[in-house]
Amino acid sequence: MGTENFDLTMEELRAVVRFAADCAQGLLPDFEAVAPSDTRPRDAIDAARLFAGGAPRSQLQRTAAFASHRAAKGVSEETARLAALACGDAAAAAYLHPIARASQVGHILRAAACAARVAELRTGGTDSDGVRRLAERAASPLPEILRRYPAAPSGSSRVAQLMSELDSAIRTRN
Repeated sequence: MGTENFDLTMEELRAVVRFAADCAQGLLPDFEAVAPSDTRPRDAIDAARLFAGGAPRSQLQRTAAFASHRAAKGVSEETARLAALACGDAAAAAYLHPIARASQVGHILRAAACAARVAELRTGGTDSDGVRRLAERAASPLPEILRRYPAAPSGSSRVAQLMSELDSAIRTRN
């Protein structure tokens, strides 16, 4: 697959953001337990949900995403850091581009990969069932959208590896 453009409707984009927000939402307690007065990750989820619910995409999603990513840098506990990253990624998903580049897959799956990693950290090991459960949550049109992009790049970090596993699991669903 090259870098050609394709169609991506606003409703498809909202579905991507909804999936990312659903994956990130359950991680908020991990962040808030460490930084209870920092609302940036929750604000990012709220911005994502606003767009997913039908509001126009705006600078709100972009600034909330950046703010949540900055909040991640302010905590040392890995689960809290991943939670803030996932929330920021949910808001940033509103800026998925219809360009066939593997880097765009992160907008679709990085929040879910962070959720899978947090699940592993909570249980103390790798959790292939966690990837399967998250892949099952990827309802239509998400698998169809994902198939328009090249496969997620494999990386050395555990989150990148989980994103690649999720990508494969979702692509092969009917």
